[in-house]
Amino acid sequence: MKAQTSKQAAEKKLRTPPAKQGAEAAAPTKPARQARPSFNDLHALITARAYELYAERGYRTGCALEDWVDAEREILSHEFPV
Repeated sequence: MKAQTSKQAAEKKLRTPPAKQGAEAAAPTKPARQARPSFNDLHALITARAYELYAERGYRTGCALEDWVDAEREILSHEFPV
């Protein structure tokens, strides 16, 4: 029982970042240039575009991989159709 408690305490220490002190704490953070889309954002965009391609192609069965790869290629190369 005690081993679990000390293990939980050790995990808590790992999760809690140390407090910043001195000039670092007072210094303003630099604004981010342009945030890169996260994996979840890319996945959502590709999923939506793949479904659009699926619909545009007449809801073909058996072509999900092709729709996904085409959508991924468009999203990652920024070649959005007009």
